[in-house]
Amino acid sequence: LLLLDQRRLPLEESWVECKTYEDVAKAIESMVVRGAPAIGVVAAYGVALGAKQVLEESKSYLDFKAKLEMVINRLAATRPTAVNLFWALKIMKLILEAGQNEDDIVVALETEAMNIERQDIETNRKMGFFGAELLASKENVLTHCNTGALATAGFGTALGVIRAAVEMGKDITVFVDET
Repeated sequence: LLLLDQRRLPLEESWVECKTYEDVAKAIESMVVRGAPAIGVVAAYGVALGAKQVLEESKSYLDFKAKLEMVINRLAATRPTAVNLFWALKIMKLILEAGQNEDDIVVALETEAMNIERQDIETNRKMGFFGAELLASKENVLTHCNTGALATAGFGTALGVIRAAVEMGKDITVFVDET
C-alpha cells in the first residue's frame, strides 16, 4: 500500500510504502494519512494486508481468526476519534466472522477494501455535485479542516463541492483557514 506522506506537503512529494498492517497502523498514528474518510480506507487495506500476513503465520483456521482479530484491534487503536476508521473495521470484522475458510476471507477482505475506496470516491463525487448546485456562479466559500481529496479516497468532501462547482463552470473563491 503506497500512501502519500501528508506531513511533507506542500514542499515535498514523498510516499510511504506499507507492507504490513503494522506499517499501516504506524502511518495512521503518525498522521501520514489524514482525514476520516482516508483513514477508513487505509485501515481497510491494513486489514487486507494483515490477513495475508496472518495467513502465512497461522497454524489453523482458529489461529488465523484470532490473529486477524488482533490486527483489527491494533488498527482500531490508531486514531480514536476517526469515525470512518471504526466503520471500516466493523465491515472488515463482519467479513472475518462470516468467513468459512482462510483463503476466501483474504480475498473477501481485499475486495471489500477496494469497494470501500470506490464507494468513498463515488459518494464524495455525488455529494460534491449536489452541493455545487447550491452555490451561485460567483460565490465565496470558507473551508475549515482537511476537506479535500487528501482527506478522502480521492475527491473530497467540502472541497469536493467546490471542485464540482468549478467543473460546472462556476467562479468560486475559496478561503482556507486551516489545512
